[in-house]
Amino acid sequence: MTRTRATDLNTGLDDFLAWAEKERGAPLPVRVADAVLTLLALRGADRRAGVPEPTPQLLRRVLHEDLPPLLCATPAELAAVPGVLTALADRVRAAGRLNAKRHMRLVAAIDDAVPEFRRAIADPRNLTWPAWYASLLRADGVDPDDPAAVREWLAAHERAPRADRPVLPAPLHRSDVAARTFATRVQLTDALLAAFAHDVEGPSPTGPLLPSPPLDADRPEEALGEELERIAGVLIDRWTAAGLSDALAGPYAALAPAPDALPHVALADRLLDEHLDYYGDSGTPLPPPPVLPAPEDIRGLLQGAPLPAALAAGSDDGRELAERCGFPGPADDVWARGTPQELTELGADILAAVVERIAAAPGEDEESAREAHEDAGDAREARDAHEAAEDYALDAAHLLYSLYERGGTPDSVARKAAEQGSWQVDPSLEDAPVPVPDTAPADYVTPSPDELSALLGIPGLGEEDRAELDGPARSLSAVVDQLAETGCVFRAGDSYGLTPLGNAVLRHVLAAGHVAAPDEETVAAWVAAEVITAVQNWPPRTAARTLAQWTAGHGGGSWSDLLNALGIAKRTDFPGIRTSTLFAYLDLAAVPAEALRSAVPNPTIGAYAHRLLLTRGEAAPSEAERVPPSARAVLILEELDARWIEDLRTYARVLTEEEEPDLAALPSAIPGAFDAAASTWPGGAASLVPALAEAHPPTSVRVLEQLGSGHPDSRVAALASRTAKAAKAKSAGAGGT
Repeated sequence: MTRTRATDLNTGLDDFLAWAEKERGAPLPVRVADAVLTLLALRGADRRAGVPEPTPQLLRRVLHEDLPPLLCATPAELAAVPGVLTALADRVRAAGRLNAKRHMRLVAAIDDAVPEFRRAIADPRNLTWPAWYASLLRADGVDPDDPAAVREWLAAHERAPRADRPVLPAPLHRSDVAARTFATRVQLTDALLAAFAHDVEGPSPTGPLLPSPPLDADRPEEALGEELERIAGVLIDRWTAAGLSDALAGPYAALAPAPDALPHVALADRLLDEHLDYYGDSGTPLPPPPVLPAPEDIRGLLQGAPLPAALAAGSDDGRELAERCGFPGPADDVWARGTPQELTELGADILAAVVERIAAAPGEDEESAREAHEDAGDAREARDAHEAAEDYALDAAHLLYSLYERGGTPDSVARKAAEQGSWQVDPSLEDAPVPVPDTAPADYVTPSPDELSALLGIPGLGEEDRAELDGPARSLSAVVDQLAETGCVFRAGDSYGLTPLGNAVLRHVLAAGHVAAPDEETVAAWVAAEVITAVQNWPPRTAARTLAQWTAGHGGGSWSDLLNALGIAKRTDFPGIRTSTLFAYLDLAAVPAEALRSAVPNPTIGAYAHRLLLTRGEAAPSEAERVPPSARAVLILEELDARWIEDLRTYARVLTEEEEPDLAALPSAIPGAFDAAASTWPGGAASLVPALAEAHPPTSVRVLEQLGSGHPDSRVAALASRTAKAAKAKSAGAGGT
């Protein structure tokens, strides 16, 4: 390995290598020893032994955090890492800096840390651009320590057809490698800066770690930063391949883009935030798009879209946007010769750039609407239109996420505007698909009052209501139309949605943000438990379609598998599994009666299965006796808890509408619903109360507390209060599960 003396750090590397070869009779790999000693020193290891002295804590940080993204080594070199560390421990012991006990403890720490190091070094998430290209050129037989050979390989790689280039290991995107490379370089440079500060303030007796920086320059602070950046580049090259840093930052920068060269990274972060706001977990899967284009169709779809075609053609109108997306530059070659994956990423960059442009300033249509209101002399409507335009502009990313989260089904501009404006839209219609007309005028027209009533589930809307919604709907449609220029979104009259290209592009962006966005093939490979957990968050028709497709692909007994999985999931995560919702989806998916009958004896979901059979007129009279009491208690508890949530929403509305609301006077639906259930429960209310607590103590507490404070029968109220206290104590003892 070629080393540049001007940037050697004072780690005692040469003496250590000579000592180790003499003691062990065989040389240690220079690349590994250099990386280990340098990173230990940069972590602040004491160097009074002439080498950085490892400690168990420093070993773990270097092996698990520092080395994996910085080192590209052969299998033999990686296998030698434990030997290098053991030799280093022996060298420190020989220098009198470790006694026998501490030496044994350090060697044991090496053994403990190595398995995690091997996992981390193989983890694709630790891949950086230098490590990626160093691994490729090594595989092609190129000497990584020959900078001329490295450059020659890079030139040949850039000339190679894009379809013939190796692809990143799954599930990595270029944005992942770009982010890891950037973070790794920043961390290394920060460590060098800290080492410089230590050299100045309290140098080691063995001398400063870093070579003297050019502080006599005209601007010493800038010179120091440049010198530390240069040293970082040299170190990375020594641990990967010679000359890579300058090459990938210069003539071959297109091969190793930084995060700011990938506009879709910012959109990926926004969509991740949206997903976390909805579900709190990036691993909660979104529904698969109903239509994804074939890979060979991506090029035609992207090149046929108005805005991408204009950017590629060099239109003066979008010069700033074109430069943001790589036109002219690397995007030109992708446009002409890119793979489907690269073209999808380019579509994502264009879409993200448009989202940024929309957020930066209201579009022409919104501004025109505001000016029209002003010309008419209506200052209030002008202000409202302008504010609505800003709201929707800032929410362009939300519009995209909400369309994907709907399973790709079309939505209504007017309905979305009403939801945004806090109209009381019927919740059952929020996810309902909107018919797409074959033809529609290019200019947006707000639906008639009758059409709005049907769309929103609000009877009796009139022209005044339509006029109130007209401005916000037009503002929203203007944002939709700007998104539609990318080819990812369409609008036909009041309906709008994602195109097949939009499905592919948004799925790419979501995956770049590490949001679970499976396709139908992935969902088909899930086990029953995964399907059940996922579809409860999806729109009804999408969920029902997925359930039917999954069972069709898994043969006989698959409906029973789903129901069994639902029963297990409910027992495992009572509050997280919405049983009534899932049975509604199963009904939509036409679950066979035979499968439902097999689920009737289930101790958790049996009552739901029996109720669905009754609803469909398929239950035999004797089947009611097969429903376990525990399953009946689960159903009743969930229904009472749903009423508790309704009460909470009522209280929230009253608190916002009245200055001094009388909460005690508000009626609750829980006592009446409880009495109705108790009337058919063996033993009545006295037996039902403990059964509810047994079904799931944490969920029962709030229901029982409501009964305790609001039931008209003092005996029932007292029993509910006592049982709630016991259930709360039991929940606390079990960790609240």
